[in-house]
Amino acid sequence: MNVQDIADLGPDARRALFDRDAGVEAVRSDVRDIVDRVNEEGDVAVREFCREFDDVEVGNLDITDEVERAYEEIDADVREAIETAADNVREFHEAQVPEDWRADFDGRELGRRFRPLERVGVYVPGGAAAYPSSALMGVVPAKVAGVDDVVVATPPAEEQNPITLAAIHAAGADAVYSVGGAQAVAALAYGTETVDRVQKVVGPGNRWVTAAKAEVQGDVAIDFLAGPSEVLVVADATADPALVASDVVAQAEHDPNASVVAVTDDAALADDVADEIERQAAGREREDVVRDALDNDASGVFVARSMSEAILFAEEYAAEHLSIQADDDEEILSRIDSAGSVFLGPYTPVAAGDYASGTNHVLPTNGLAKLTGGLSVDTFVRSTTVQRLDADALGAIRDTVETLAEAEGLEAHAESVRKRFD
Repeated sequence: MNVQDIADLGPDARRALFDRDAGVEAVRSDVRDIVDRVNEEGDVAVREFCREFDDVEVGNLDITDEVERAYEEIDADVREAIETAADNVREFHEAQVPEDWRADFDGRELGRRFRPLERVGVYVPGGAAAYPSSALMGVVPAKVAGVDDVVVATPPAEEQNPITLAAIHAAGADAVYSVGGAQAVAALAYGTETVDRVQKVVGPGNRWVTAAKAEVQGDVAIDFLAGPSEVLVVADATADPALVASDVVAQAEHDPNASVVAVTDDAALADDVADEIERQAAGREREDVVRDALDNDASGVFVARSMSEAILFAEEYAAEHLSIQADDDEEILSRIDSAGSVFLGPYTPVAAGDYASGTNHVLPTNGLAKLTGGLSVDTFVRSTTVQRLDADALGAIRDTVETLAEAEGLEAHAESVRKRFD
């Protein structure tokens, strides 16, 4: 990879780095047609799109029984790894469960209560590929939140990957459907003869899935519109260039459109990191994918004039994954607000969070970390405010309520207070 100075970046280069998008507009029109047909025709349209896009003749869309069998049939060591990862993800998310509360505010008893959604759909990429981690990251927090009915849609294949299916079972899904792409999102959002509609659709997917989530948003809730994977490594002179490079190459392995960046205030380290990236990329099973991601306009190794400039760069980039490999990593972290998930120190590879540290890997991309966080228990609950006032408490705010209501021209609002004192 070429090393560039941040100070030398022109407007076009900065746009490529900081104005990333999920690429959904190019397919939005086609996706709208798919969504509309599934909404109107149900299972018939779903099966037709499975034939067209996945080249699979799907019989029974409901494969819940197959998922249970896969869990029993996979190798014991893989099953154990899935269970360990699931336990870690479950433990971390159990710490997030909010508690109802009430408190006294000068005689006004006010509070909040939290209740889970009843039915949620989780999209798990798959088909012939294996993405067991995505099943855990979507299903486990929903079940921890208390969602009664968590259903999964995962793409069909002539031979469905048993590891993904086993992870879906281990995560606790209540039903599983063999359908992928935009048609899966539409089926979850609107329901079909087989698939009952859900209240919220979550989970990562390609641009067709993301565009479908954008299309159904409003008719159903979604988590967020995520694009290809991203990593930004902030490093100082104490960092090991081989470890910095390993995190860059690992995320490049995800997708040819992945954005992978390292930034440092040390020019010598930058050169060493660039050399290491080239060495580590060579000979990988997915080298073509890695090379494409490394050549992405939103990827690169950058030199800052100071660590402060590197920190400003990281804040503006708002990466999905932020790795800080520096002597004073906590101080650097304290100055960066926008990141999906943060990995501190040389022994915290991003891959740990991808699979088994316990944090969630469904995270905002394309700078959305400036606006929202990743998937969590909060994604699957709604809050209600609760209040109780006695006569004295209402009397204390009576004049305020009546004055503001009348100022807004809502006389009946004011009267509803006065009635209680007549």
